[in-house]
Order: sequence, then structure tokens, then C-alpha cells
Amino acid sequence: MTAAAGAPELGLHTDLSNEAYHADKTSLSSSGARKLLPPSCPAKFRHEQDHPQPATKTFDYGNAAHKEVLGNGPELVLVDHDLWNTDAIRAEVAAIREAGGIPLKRHELDMIKAMGEALLSNPLAAALLDPASGAPEQSGFWLDGPTGIRRRVRFDWLPTGQSGRLIIPDYKTSDDASEDAFQRAVAKYGYNMQAAWYEEAAQVLGLGGDDTELLFIVQEKKPPYLVNVIGIDYFAREIGRAKNRAAIETFADCMETGVWTGYGDEPNYVSLPGWTENRDKETYL
Repeated sequence: MTAAAGAPELGLHTDLSNEAYHADKTSLSSSGARKLLPPSCPAKFRHEQDHPQPATKTFDYGNAAHKEVLGNGPELVLVDHDLWNTDAIRAEVAAIREAGGIPLKRHELDMIKAMGEALLSNPLAAALLDPASGAPEQSGFWLDGPTGIRRRVRFDWLPTGQSGRLIIPDYKTSDDASEDAFQRAVAKYGYNMQAAWYEEAAQVLGLGGDDTELLFIVQEKKPPYLVNVIGIDYFAREIGRAKNRAAIETFADCMETGVWTGYGDEPNYVSLPGWTENRDKETYL
């Protein structure tokens, strides 16, 4: 499919801004692919493209931590007031956001700094994000073989100048970085789809081979800011690959027809959740 005028060229971009990356509505990203599939739908995907969501504290903390840990991203700006409840302070905060920065209170900025220090104390995470052997926020664009649509990826961190197997780290903040909690997050947010997407992107862009793997660096947002490096097993990534393919086909169809479907025009029937059905049939049937 034809790219919009001014859309990034195919291939790897080492200095493309986050704004330019997200501005290309003719290409599909991993987060977009996940938004196309249930429990979401194409109509929600398209609405979010046309109506970007306002900043929230959750996103502010995540983006600020990315800046501190990866060394690239929006400027972190201290607004040194305990309460942001006057017109003057609100105007100051709005101006910072308008300029692309992230406004933070003193305790929030201290938290972000402490998270960065804690991450460096984890040997594996520090090695994966070693500035001497990698670079942050690199973007790639390529054409999907079966459909011809433009696909895109933005790596948190991409190792450079290394031989052998490519390991791609992806940094995430969380309230709970344990394996149990992250397993639930994989199911909720489709991180297995992200892993499969990024690994395929690296292969297509000529960065790594079939043994390329994405590892998540998950860090808690409360002291002691623990870090857990977590991978996703083969079968979960295979399911992610299959779901990615379904999302790509859906995107291609919507782009061709111009129809971004919602939940359908006919009644949709549901059953009880499995555990509820098993419990109630024993009791009442």
C-alpha cells in the first residue's frame, strides 16, 4: 500500500523522532495490532489514531523512567510545588506539555532518579542496556509480504556492533515485577504479540537471525524499585505470531475498504467463564 507523503522510508531509522514515528497512519505497529483484535476492535483503533489520548500520570511515569533509563526521550521538567492547583502553575504545566516535556513534582523526579540507579544495580539489566554496546529508540519500517501493508517497530534499545545472537531488551515499569504478575500482564496487554512482532522486525530488517529474542526488563515503581528480566516462552510467542497475522489481515482489509468495524451488526452470544460454569453446573444442574 502506498505510504502517505512524508512518511518515513522503509528500513532502519536511527534518529527518527517519536512524533514522526507515530504520525504515520499508513503503517501498523505492534500496539496498533493489539488494539485491532478482541476485546478491542478496528473502530477503537481508528478512533485512537484520530484522537490521541491525553497524558496521564501512569504514562508520565513510564515515559519519564524510559528517559532516565534509556537516555532518550522528552525532557523531564521539575515543577517544584506540592500542589498544582493555581492558574499560574496549571499554565506552567500546560506550557511544559505543549513543548513536549514531562512536568514532575519533586518527589516524582526523585523517584525516577532512584529507579535509574536501582536498574544499574541489576547486573543483567545493566548489561542489556549498556550504552557502550547499544542505542535507544530506533525505528524500522518494512512491507508485509502477504498483504503489502507497511509495518513499523520502535525498539526501546537496539544492540550495535555485536556478533552472534541478537537479544533485544524492552523496558517496562509496573506495580509488580514478579513473574506471576507479568504473566497476567502478558494476557492483558498482549506482550507475547509484541515479542513476536519485534523479533520478526529484527529479522526482516537484517538485524538478527531466527534465534533473535526479546527480553522484558520490568521494574517496579515503588522502593526498592526491583528489576526482573523476563522472557516469554516459545508457545506463547507462536500464539502471538498467529494473532499478529490476524491483526495484519484485519488492518489490510480495513485500509482497502475504508470500513473500521465495531462489534458487529448482529447479536453476539457469550457463555459463562469456564470456572463459573464448572462451579454452577455442579451446584444447580
